[in-house]
Amino acid sequence: MKLTQFKFDLPLNLIAQTPTKKREDSKLMVLNRKTGNIEDRTFSDILEYFDDKDVFVVNNTKVFPARMYGRKEKTGAKIEVFLLRELNKPNRLWDVIVDPARKIRVGNKLYFGENDEMVAEVIDNTTSRGRTIKFLWDGTDEEFRNMLDFLGETPLPKYIKRKPDELDKERYQTVYAKHEGAVAAPTAGLHFSRELIKRCEIKGIRFAETTLHTGLGTFRPIEVEDLSKHKMDAEYYHVDETACKIVNKAKVDGNRICAIGTTTMRSLESSFTADHLLKPSEGWSNMFIHPPYDFNIADSLVTNFHLPKTSLLILASAFAGYDLLMEAYKKAIKDKYRFFTYGDAMLIL
Repeated sequence: MKLTQFKFDLPLNLIAQTPTKKREDSKLMVLNRKTGNIEDRTFSDILEYFDDKDVFVVNNTKVFPARMYGRKEKTGAKIEVFLLRELNKPNRLWDVIVDPARKIRVGNKLYFGENDEMVAEVIDNTTSRGRTIKFLWDGTDEEFRNMLDFLGETPLPKYIKRKPDELDKERYQTVYAKHEGAVAAPTAGLHFSRELIKRCEIKGIRFAETTLHTGLGTFRPIEVEDLSKHKMDAEYYHVDETACKIVNKAKVDGNRICAIGTTTMRSLESSFTADHLLKPSEGWSNMFIHPPYDFNIADSLVTNFHLPKTSLLILASAFAGYDLLMEAYKKAIKDKYRFFTYGDAMLIL
């Protein structure tokens, strides 16, 4: 398939700028791949589509405050530094994106905080906007992380046209987030409150946890028309033995397995056996799922409404079927569903 097939006109006012008052109050569009039926529901109604011993597989990655603002030495020019990943903990080396990049050269020092609480030195160029920086910090690891938390801000996507606030610290994070390392939230999971999870568990639905640290590569624009030529940035994932036991028992017993989010789906599809069972593994996945694709583990998917021509939309199309998904998106725009990070959800059965 071609990239232009995933282009559609999205009114900007449908990109959600704030979360719903309660997590599970988002709208839920339900697509049935067998019948082609499309239903309008509320997210809390997801319980009606699953039964005892079915499994929800979630991504327990935790977002850290990756966006920092500093100033360049001597000139005092304001610089945005977006932390991507820690390369070397003892030496405080990080891969980052800087803006404006043209002002930042190897050897420059960057100062953060009103009283210059933290200093970093640029030691290498990686991409056009990418740099490797070294934080000049003599304190403990705990003190260093606390300072990053103090100086950094919640990394809301640029499409959200406001500054993050205290509410975002809670809502731009799933309630089951555990392992810090993501620079973007696994948004399908944002719809689950603790109360809804408890109701699922009372019904007998089991939860299995995987980890995929969402990076900016998930949202990087696709610049090739031929989808088979697009290369995803690698992101760290981990599937442990406990998750495999839960998922494989459900699969062998004929119960449903629902991937909560495209990042979860990519973890599952990076770690299966020849018998189409889940196996423990960890590493770096650059898997780009696009039609046609045969999925191996999950038989249903929860995902948000995505922007045009994105890898997230293309994965959802591979799972739902292109025609059904495009029909659903036309309906979503007509019915004013909310799109993107804080938007509404879709369940594909």
